Amino acid sequence: MQMTPAVEKYVLHWGEMGTRWGTNRTVAQIQALLYLSPKPLRADEIVDLLSVARSNVSTSIRELQSYGLVRMTHILGDRRDYFESLHDVWELFRVIIQQRKQRELNPTLTMLRGCVEEVDGEDQTDQITKERIRNMLEFVETTNSWYEEVSDIPTSTLTKLMALGKKITKLVRK
Repeated sequence: MQMTPAVEKYVLHWGEMGTRWGTNRTVAQIQALLYLSPKPLRADEIVDLLSVARSNVSTSIRELQSYGLVRMTHILGDRRDYFESLHDVWELFRVIIQQRKQRELNPTLTMLRGCVEEVDGEDQTDQITKERIRNMLEFVETTNSWYEEVSDIPTSTLTKLMALGKKITKLVRK
């Protein structure tokens, strides 16, 4: 793997974006490096390419494996572990969204459902407040349902659907 200026820029930016999405910078950089790499990489190669501690690489790889974004592989005649990222950008997107849903959306749905149940039994809570909590629950449930529908659409259909975005919006507005 060659760390050209463009590759370095991509990896560094992905790390910055990772921190904005709530992920450790090194985790995001390793995923970006493995995604761009034409061949699986060993942990020591990742250490050298990113200039990060071996322990940080090991911890980050385990985290990426737990998300399903990176897998370990082996090369015939070599006893060392190699790592590679998912390479299909759509599959990568689906896994990331599924992980975010599990960590963020599902707990929020549970909390909101509990809040709606609680405020419905409270006389001291203002009606406007109750309505806003119900509205938020409805929005998050709609988002969750939309995700469930979209997650099962084959990639070829999803890309066509996205390409039709503007036309569909015009059709729905009529």
